[in-house]
Amino acid sequence: MSEHSISASRVIDAPADAIFDVLTLPSRHKEIDGSGTVVSGDDQRIMQVGQVFVMNMNGEHMGGDYVMENTVSGYDENKLLAWKPKPQGAELEGWEWIWELEPQGPEATLVTETYSWEHASPASKKAVSFPLFEEHALEQSLERLASAVSYD
Repeated sequence: MSEHSISASRVIDAPADAIFDVLTLPSRHKEIDGSGTVVSGDDQRIMQVGQVFVMNMNGEHMGGDYVMENTVSGYDENKLLAWKPKPQGAELEGWEWIWELEPQGPEATLVTETYSWEHASPASKKAVSFPLFEEHALEQSLERLASAVSYD
């Protein structure tokens, strides 16, 4: 953990393209969410930087149900996927989710998930106590991702 981010890594017994396939389909994020906040997501596949996808969320920190607009900030097929979330109707922004994939042979991939609030706006830092999620939530996401990929 750094001052402004937390990360977790795990080798998953699947090729990078199979993992990337799950990560780039927001409708599957509920399956892999270790934080317990994702309710549902878009059926449209993430394809490029600048693309916006929507997630329906639920969290006590936001008073219950809310909608998160995520702008893709990093995309390198089978290697990197990152997005910057922004709750609809709230002036909260500046944090980022980053997924990095590094092949470890033909059937294994080192996956690192990073949750960064380095560029969180002052309003976000005032409204939210960072980190909003602990490293355990990232570890859970990686475990759930491994399960999701093994069932494909």
